[in-house]
Formats: sequence, C-alpha cells, structure tokens
Amino acid sequence: MIDLEARYEISPNVSLRPERFGALAYSFDTRKLSFLKHPDLVRVVESLDSSESVREAFETVGVDKARWPSFLTALATLETSEMIRAS
Repeated sequence: MIDLEARYEISPNVSLRPERFGALAYSFDTRKLSFLKHPDLVRVVESLDSSESVREAFETVGVDKARWPSFLTALATLETSEMIRAS
C-alpha cells in the first residue's frame, strides 16, 4: 500500500521510455516491463524523485482528488514490480 505522506523514487535501474499512450518502464534488475497507460501517471512517477511525498507529487502534477485512488493502485503495482521504491 502506498502512503500518501511517504517519499518514493524511481528505482535506480529503471528506465522510462515515452510512448503515445504514456510510457514503458523497464527494470534492468528484474527484466520486468510495465506499461504506464496515462500521461498523468507518467508525470507523477517522474515527479516522485523531486517531491517530498506522493501527495505533493499528485498536487504538483494537478491530479484531481477523485482520481487519487486509481493512481495509488497504479503506484502500488509499480512498487510491487520494483519500478518505484520508498526513499
């Protein structure tokens, strides 16, 4: 479960490749590939490194509060697949 007040970052050996639908995230450690299917999610993931919390990342990107639950689910999946990690 992702904590809104915690700080997260993209895992060091993960690369994001922009695509029309959003981005592909590839882990050179686990060789896993994840699809980030919305540009807003890509912006949130990219802003994690420079944000003090997930909440700040959502606010910086301008994600509507009604969409936060789906973004938290997506981030939890990325954490499980080791694409992002708590920092």
